[in-house]
Amino acid sequence: MNRYPMFSPQLLISFVAVCETSSFTRAADRVSLSQSTISQQVRRLEELLGKALFERTSHEVRLTEEGIKLLSYARRIIALNEEAHDALTGPWRDGVLRLGMPEDLTVPTIDLLAAFKREHPHLRLDVTSGLSRDLHRAYLQEELDLVLVKQIRVHLPRAARAEPLLWLDSQQHPAIEQSPVPIAVFPVNGLYREELCQTLDSLGLRWRVSYSGGGLAALAAASAAGLGVSLLPASCRLPAHRVLGLAERLPPVDNFELALFYRDNASPVTLDLAERLIAFCRLTR
Repeated sequence: MNRYPMFSPQLLISFVAVCETSSFTRAADRVSLSQSTISQQVRRLEELLGKALFERTSHEVRLTEEGIKLLSYARRIIALNEEAHDALTGPWRDGVLRLGMPEDLTVPTIDLLAAFKREHPHLRLDVTSGLSRDLHRAYLQEELDLVLVKQIRVHLPRAARAEPLLWLDSQQHPAIEQSPVPIAVFPVNGLYREELCQTLDSLGLRWRVSYSGGGLAALAAASAAGLGVSLLPASCRLPAHRVLGLAERLPPVDNFELALFYRDNASPVTLDLAERLIAFCRLTR
């Protein structure tokens, strides 16, 4: 006998909708239910767990600490439910391939993925973009089958290439000349953030986070506009950027790589896509 109460996927779908819209009203529109039904379903989840999932005020809906914990599991349960249904009853009789890659590679690789999908019409391709640390963690937890990540070589990849970085500032509104130095970085634990902060610390420069964002394009635009010094891949350089370096006592950062991971027991279609990504990204084994 199962000693744990079972989560209803419908309750979790409503819960995730509220999380992603920050509104019971908008969540109701998204899942085509009434607001009162959404409220009842969230209340049933809270009663099931014996914990409050949201802090509600007249102006906003915010997740509690318990709600934040549940959100990740809820998304995984919903995804697994959809995956099982599609694999058994849907058009995806060749299964599901779960690919993870950084946000800046999702658009450049879209033609490659479209060609791959045309050759495998009965395969469902799930693509997840996000921070490299999160993607690699999901891969280790077997939530992804194939991942491209940016890393200092800690984990030995199947294939990789160097990912040169540049210290970027604004030409018109340089941040490096300010004190403390404003910086534009990923959120805490995000890529390149620790290297940037440690370097400024080693130089005895005071700094402050002026802009924090989750996307490379946004960070590049922020630094070009003068919101802060940033450390980003060379491919992110914009015409409005000023490249900093030894003149500002900033050392080259050349220990990052773009790395591809897949398992020893990877399926033939996973290996097929891996080979295409290796060629497209010019990775070497």
